[in-house]
Amino acid sequence: MYYFQVTIAYKGTAYFGWQAQSTDTLYEEKPTIEGTILSRLKKMTHYQPCTVSGASRTDGGVHALGQIAKLTISKDISPEKLLLGLNSILPDDIRILTCRPSTKQYQPSKSSISKEYHYYFVTSPIDNVTTSDIAMHLPISNPDDLALLRSACKLFVGRHDFYNFSSRDKGITSSTREIFHCDIHQASFSPLADELYYLKIIGNGFLKYMVRYLMGTLYELAKGRISLDDISRYLDQHQTDKLSARAKPKGLHLINIEQQV
Repeated sequence: MYYFQVTIAYKGTAYFGWQAQSTDTLYEEKPTIEGTILSRLKKMTHYQPCTVSGASRTDGGVHALGQIAKLTISKDISPEKLLLGLNSILPDDIRILTCRPSTKQYQPSKSSISKEYHYYFVTSPIDNVTTSDIAMHLPISNPDDLALLRSACKLFVGRHDFYNFSSRDKGITSSTREIFHCDIHQASFSPLADELYYLKIIGNGFLKYMVRYLMGTLYELAKGRISLDDISRYLDQHQTDKLSARAKPKGLHLINIEQQV
């Protein structure tokens, strides 16, 4: 068998997340990123045994610029030809950015040191149609509201129990995660979108729906329906409810996954 580490970019709008749902439907009824890549990989290798293993399982509708995956195939092919070949038959919304040889022992999910996500949002009074499928609409008329969001971001930095900001996943032994960076930045999409911002968050790991719940919390804060004290309280003690609904997946982008060398 031959092993490769690849970096993948995709627009997740048309897909039901990263993970393949079934090997029986050939990924046509509910297409996923992993399933689509695997089906093209099988076609390219003339249906010889092959697998795709990702470092992060993004939700349906979530996008990525830096997903990491391991491809395993039984055909001897150079990394350059594998990259070019896959990109020639993949849909336009999925691209292999880099491809290099790897090893049998390499496991993308267990080799991750940190992950960086961006959640994009538009603050103009009317939503921007050019970014409506990749950014949430959060109209903000007062510049002080952005300062308030940045104050909330500071609360998330450090080692915290994010139980109240994630889904209830019985398979997780600990809901404690460490956030290295969390802040609001302005994006440079001009002239397509002058009032586009994003939550930039980097951590050693993220719970299911965690970033979307954090962004949902910031949304409620901007709307004046919760306070910074509420956020602090929900970071300190387990609660039976949530401060907010989780934000829509369309604004979430997986930017980078730092891997052990």
